Amino acid sequence: MQLSGIITALATPFTDAGAIDFDAWPRLIAQQLEGGTHALVVAGSTGEANALDDDEYDALLQAAVRQVAGRVPVLAGTGTSNTAKTIVLTRRAAQSGADAALVVTPPYVRPTQAGLVAHFRAVAEQGGLPVVLYNVPGRTGCDMQPETVAALATHPNIIGIKEAVDAETRMQALLALRSSQFAVLSGDDPTACRAILAGADGLVSVGSNAAPRAFRRLFDLAKGGNAAGAKAQDGRMRDLYAFLAAEPNPIPVKALLAEFGYGHGLRLPLLPLSSGPRAGLAAMVAAVGDLEAV
Repeated sequence: MQLSGIITALATPFTDAGAIDFDAWPRLIAQQLEGGTHALVVAGSTGEANALDDDEYDALLQAAVRQVAGRVPVLAGTGTSNTAKTIVLTRRAAQSGADAALVVTPPYVRPTQAGLVAHFRAVAEQGGLPVVLYNVPGRTGCDMQPETVAALATHPNIIGIKEAVDAETRMQALLALRSSQFAVLSGDDPTACRAILAGADGLVSVGSNAAPRAFRRLFDLAKGGNAAGAKAQDGRMRDLYAFLAAEPNPIPVKALLAEFGYGHGLRLPLLPLSSGPRAGLAAMVAAVGDLEAV
């Protein structure tokens, strides 16, 4: 599998009563497919995976796999703080039909770099799915270094990395590891244009939940080498990036999705968007509408 393009890290819609909204879920997926999204992530951090029980996780993933029906790859978030548990969850995702696993560095436990190599090799060899590495130290407390990625990039069942560190030097170091078997994907919406223009294969995006067409347009311009056009499109999206960063993900994006009719609210300890950023919600809804209409 060669991953590229805009890969939406799907938010999980809930009903007013707090259950998974299985009416909104297929509508959200359909909106993504119609908007040109290249792949989907189910039950990642944006999907509040830690708030889902086992049955909910399985049902959410299976529903997505059935609906997508092979049109785009479906990745399942399977990373936990323990290697054995991650392997079990990855096997369950494989049984539910996922095409690959997005595996975050183990949160909270702070493994060494050698521990990360051992962890990801074990998941790749025993989990039953191709593995995409995911480095997001701002959330996990663990930063996988490029040298560690280099030790993993040649593994036949490790097919890429989602890198959420926004430093240009970090992306440049990872781009040196790209191959036909190993994709380098940005995990940071605000710096994705720069990364793709530099050679990154794509973006695993939060904002594309609400604006899939705009993000697809950004990718097409950047990957096509139209730097001026890509930077202009990126400039039009800056207010969206800022809004999505106003509070921890996925609080702002779920507020936007609710306005568009996709679910209601989050699960504790996450609370709805607070009054400060909420004051700009109506304007952002209009701005997203303009982005999607162009």
